[in-house]
Amino acid sequence: QVQLVESGGGLVQAGGSLRLSCAASGRTFSRYTMGWFRQAPGKEREFVAAISDSGRMTNYADSVKGRFTISRDNAKNTVYLQMNSLKPEDMAVYYCATRVGWSRIETKTEYKNWGQGTQVTVSS
Repeated sequence: QVQLVESGGGLVQAGGSLRLSCAASGRTFSRYTMGWFRQAPGKEREFVAAISDSGRMTNYADSVKGRFTISRDNAKNTVYLQMNSLKPEDMAVYYCATRVGWSRIETKTEYKNWGQGTQVTVSS
């Protein structure tokens, strides 16, 4: 089973940037599609972005398109989420997760392994 550890969260002012990282254990990282989700207090966990195993395909939630960029480095077993122009509504705990395939890419139940999350706080 893959273990995931997120890092890079913190407090930032609106309009600022953060880069989240998700480090995976094991030697099978390059076989997995990777996703980022977020959950704000009192809300459902929602899809943010995903990247295919090779990195050739990406997908973003409409709310973050043009501001967030997902990338991965298979040699380092790490996936990243570069977040620019942050807004107060981006404030949440951010989770990375693994899955195989690309169908229903935004559906959280398709993802099997989850990290513990990293808090992102955006002050207005």
